[in-house]
Amino acid sequence: MSRPALYTMLFGTALVLSACTSTQDVLEPSALVSADTPTLPPQPDSPSVEPATPAPAAQPAAGQQTNVAAISTDARVQFAPVVGAASEASTPLAARLTARATQRGITLVQSGDSSATLVMKGYFSTIADDGRTTVIYVWDVVDPAGTRIHRIQGQATSAARGEGWSSVDPATMESIADRTVDELANWLVARPG
Repeated sequence: MSRPALYTMLFGTALVLSACTSTQDVLEPSALVSADTPTLPPQPDSPSVEPATPAPAAQPAAGQQTNVAAISTDARVQFAPVVGAASEASTPLAARLTARATQRGITLVQSGDSSATLVMKGYFSTIADDGRTTVIYVWDVVDPAGTRIHRIQGQATSAARGEGWSSVDPATMESIADRTVDELANWLVARPG
């Protein structure tokens, strides 16, 4: 069996199991957004606005560009609590999702805000591969009626040696957040209507 086919099979199994038996804490990225959080990217020589909940400052993830273009969109995005990721991995993910969305000009709204036009539902799993942990992620973009209209997926291998969530470094989760928001921004710009 090829490695991609094995990853797909393992991830599908992990999703089913995590949906049925998950007792891990989840962190909702939208919880880091306050009603006062601006949605425009910071202007040069202006102080950055931090999320309402204290979070680590977003540093560029390894291999990620630091200057990204803001898009023009009327989308109001809400991140649902992620499924499958341990809280120590969810914290840097949530902080970076908030920071990157602000950079890209994407409006985030809190859970329960009825003005959300899109909801991001994230599903995470890990697999061991040669002494390292690979994080597999899937984000379903759903409309207010709950219909999936887009999917973002991928994987990232932690630079740290070890297996399981405890070996996933913050830079890996920040990289996933950057890729997620960048793919969302590209889709928002390209989608019809």
